[in-house]
Amino acid sequence: MTDRSPVSEEQLHAYVDNLLDEVDRQHVETFLGENPEAAEMVADWQSQNDGLRAAFAGYEKSTSADLQMIAPKGRKASRSRAGHLSLVAASIAIFALGVLGGHYGPALFEKPEPLQAYADALPQEAHNAFLVYASEVRHPVEVFADQEAHLAAWLGKRLSIPDLKVPNLQSLGFRLVGGRLLPVVGAAGAMFMYEDASGQRLTVIVGRNPQNQSTSFRFASAGDVETFYWIDGDLAYAVTGEISRATLQKVAEECYRQFPS
Repeated sequence: MTDRSPVSEEQLHAYVDNLLDEVDRQHVETFLGENPEAAEMVADWQSQNDGLRAAFAGYEKSTSADLQMIAPKGRKASRSRAGHLSLVAASIAIFALGVLGGHYGPALFEKPEPLQAYADALPQEAHNAFLVYASEVRHPVEVFADQEAHLAAWLGKRLSIPDLKVPNLQSLGFRLVGGRLLPVVGAAGAMFMYEDASGQRLTVIVGRNPQNQSTSFRFASAGDVETFYWIDGDLAYAVTGEISRATLQKVAEECYRQFPS
């Protein structure tokens, strides 16, 4: 029997990638027949390769000439096979990255329109603020209703709204509990809280819209929590509560009439 060098991991990878000539392939297959653990490992590699090929079959643009550019040619190339194998591995990685980038790149790197991004974030933040603060018993707000003038002046200064007024919703059955400063889409915002005679609460959020554009009334729902929101120039508003949509809309319309535009 001809004396052969031990089979290396590089040769096993080359076997899986069909890059060996007939003599080396037979040598590896003999080795695998005598080493069941190595044979199982190679079978796993082959299964992984089959899975990758199936996943990217619809996007592959390569031709047989591409493989000839990186595959070793004949027995004379045996001494430099390790270098070729490194190139093969790099080529496979580049191909996979190219496929993923071409297929998913636009979705990953395409930025939404600024106004759309703000409008999408506003109701979610209003929803979260309602869940956090409306259930608070002792500390739902920072400044209570008995200091309404101070509340309006403080929040108006922080939001750069000199004429900010706290909406009066008593005609709709809601009295002011108070308010607080909180972040709204990455900037300082204001929250006013109200409750009716039964203790049912709702919140009104005011934020700064850096895009200085406007939207009509919009509605968002998450579970039992409803939100009406709109953007008016450089200000954004959201009214949130676990009340009927019809009542919440009336509250939103009343706030719209009272807030500065």
